Amino acid sequence: MRSVQIVTVGQPLQAREVPLPIPGNDEIRIRVEAAGICHSDCHYRCGTASVARLPITPGHEIAGRIDALGPGVDELAIGERVALHYLVTCGRCDYCARGLEQFCRSVQMLGKHRDGGYAEYVVVPARNAIPVPDGVGIAEAAIMMCSTATAFHALRKARIAPGDRVAIFGCGGLGLSAIQLARACGAARVYAVDIDPAKLAAAQGYGALPIDPADGPVVRQLRDATGGGVEVALEFAGLPLTQRQAVAALAVQGRAAIAGITQTPFEVDSFGDLINRESEVIGVSDHLRSELVTLMDFAQRGLLDLASVVSQRVALEADAINAILDALAGFRGTSRTVIAP
Repeated sequence: MRSVQIVTVGQPLQAREVPLPIPGNDEIRIRVEAAGICHSDCHYRCGTASVARLPITPGHEIAGRIDALGPGVDELAIGERVALHYLVTCGRCDYCARGLEQFCRSVQMLGKHRDGGYAEYVVVPARNAIPVPDGVGIAEAAIMMCSTATAFHALRKARIAPGDRVAIFGCGGLGLSAIQLARACGAARVYAVDIDPAKLAAAQGYGALPIDPADGPVVRQLRDATGGGVEVALEFAGLPLTQRQAVAALAVQGRAAIAGITQTPFEVDSFGDLINRESEVIGVSDHLRSELVTLMDFAQRGLLDLASVVSQRVALEADAINAILDALAGFRGTSRTVIAP
């Protein structure tokens, strides 16, 4: 089958022919119909974040149709539309027992530890399949598995409450999902921070108030607009600058949830920004399978509009995928691009 793989860290992805995977016990094979291109894939390609082996097929936002059932699978059917929870967990360790499956002691991530969705087919445990209900597009279901789910998990970690004011730093796929989810959770105001006018316009279309750094210091703009700061700040850009801004923009007892990936530390004014406000800085790692089920329900009920978050589709071709990854690495990417094999 056709696959686009990371063969050498720091080099462009390569198109390769690889064997068709065969599902084992309690596994299913998916014919991939949509695979989202995530900023994390840039980190795997360049080595900012490591992969378990080389070559490996990236891609962890995956949806398609079940093509084959392994022995022991009887709750799913061939031809069924599913999206894939990208964390393969044991279900038995202490973390799994506590509902912290993303920290499973033997966790494997699709596209990082196991071959992912930049291919025609992928094999996963049957328990990783999330049924896609009628009315939810397959591309939207794919990006829901990471960008939307991470945004939802970040809001839950930040303990968003009705009436909260929310600032979102980075208005790509995660940010646009977060705007909609924050409003669905009862946020009084949502502020969108980005340097890209097109992304700010898209955020405004979802009801967010745009904050353009070109108009002045971001923290001052937010504190002036709110009269004292926001209760929730979500950071998706993965830049020390925006991470500092997210913390500095908090109101008294505000919560900053940091999801953007960077290897560079950021500074915090421990007295002015934390102690004097009793504010919190919270790390956000992945999401939970149960959250994916909730998001599918939101999408089916019309509470999420992900169709417009998917800005473009590309073929399963190395040059096209590398071009998108190059744009994302330079923070020039569109909201979300999906591979359609």
